[in-house]
Amino acid sequence: MICQNCNKNQATIHVTDVFPATEETPQSTVNEHHLCEICAQTKELPHTKSTSETVQANVWKLLQMTAEQTKQRRKELKCKSCGMSVDEFRSKGRLGCADCYEVFKGPIAELLERVHGALEHVGRVPGLSDDDLERMQALSELRRELESAIREEAYESAASLRDRISQLEGVEADESEAPSHEEE
Repeated sequence: MICQNCNKNQATIHVTDVFPATEETPQSTVNEHHLCEICAQTKELPHTKSTSETVQANVWKLLQMTAEQTKQRRKELKCKSCGMSVDEFRSKGRLGCADCYEVFKGPIAELLERVHGALEHVGRVPGLSDDDLERMQALSELRRELESAIREEAYESAASLRDRISQLEGVEADESEAPSHEEE
């Protein structure tokens, strides 16, 4: 196929423009262009080297503008109750009042995600021994299994699970009622 622009060289670049239907043109329009490498470069199509550099520069400018807009939004983010800004929160590491938790919800979530790797606590519970924690986790799992067994109408299994739950809960109760051996 010969280039539609110069009518001399072999067409190696094929461009298809698709224009959607509008009120003025009820059907979508498709235009095809068959160009040689030289003519395609003069039309600054995206595949050419000179325009790919331009595209990269434009993408970089767009990223910079987006970053600047994000910075502006953060600067504008202030607590109406105490007047603390997000930058103040970041520098001090403390919030100014109870309303700050809601106002700075996004930045707090980002911080927790970055520091802890998650937004949900999955570690130890303060004040519990390892045995107590294991027992609580076992009870939670047994209760889930019990609910599942009841839904599936596996009553023998449910009764066994109920007994195991009662036994673990009994251990908890026995430990909490045990007299302390403090000297008076």
